[in-house]
Amino acid sequence: MTELLEKFDINQYLPAAIEWATNILLAIIILLLGFWIAKKAYRAITGMSQKNKHLDDTLLRFLGSLARYVILAFVFIAVLNRFGVQTASIIALLGAAGLAIGLALQGAMTNLAAGVMLLIFRPYKVGDFIDAAGCFGCVTEIDMFTTILGTFDNQQIIVPNSKIWGEQIINHSHYEVRGVDMHFGIAYDENIDAARKVIEGVINSHPHILKDPEPFIEVETLNDSSVDFLVRPFCNGEHYFDVLYSVPEQVKKALDENNIEIPFPHRKVIVVNQND
Repeated sequence: MTELLEKFDINQYLPAAIEWATNILLAIIILLLGFWIAKKAYRAITGMSQKNKHLDDTLLRFLGSLARYVILAFVFIAVLNRFGVQTASIIALLGAAGLAIGLALQGAMTNLAAGVMLLIFRPYKVGDFIDAAGCFGCVTEIDMFTTILGTFDNQQIIVPNSKIWGEQIINHSHYEVRGVDMHFGIAYDENIDAARKVIEGVINSHPHILKDPEPFIEVETLNDSSVDFLVRPFCNGEHYFDVLYSVPEQVKKALDENNIEIPFPHRKVIVVNQND
């Protein structure tokens, strides 16, 4: 037994043991510090939405998560480096894997980029009525890849963000006060001033139409068989569709009550008697 102890020289393994113990201790410190910094970075970025109402929560949560995972990736690389692992090859492998994943998810990345732009510039927000990518509805959710719309007949439309960002976007809820364009035609034999007075009566009696701005009622076009009025009353945005769909019926009834003809397209046929 004494001979074995004499052969075992503790001083020979002490430096290696101290080195491994030091590396383990430093790795634990790096991990704890890295997790703390990642958590602080996430909270700092997501907390910016509370300081500035113009910044979108969804975008900041995404950026916060991205910053956290980037920090943690560097932390794990630093830990591996403490134990002598060659991290250059790992970084190269991760880069190649990221490139392959990016090429495979090219469409998703396009939607992601469009989603970031939509959340930065905010052409619309949740609760707005928009017309985009050939779809119309109320925005119920905006995420990094899609925008979800709800229609009046309770349908859910999920639109890729790249389709919306690359097309015209009409935000019907951007302004508090909206103008509602409508067209009404009367026959050429009817009195224009009388017809205007009838239309004004309907507009002035509507409960949702504003007095200021003043409604616009003027002759717009002299068509083949009718004199067409452009009527543009103004209302608050939440009453837009009520005004749009209620006023035409009321104008039709008012014109009928005042015996003002609303023409319809007709064709005159001349018959020639060849026997004469």
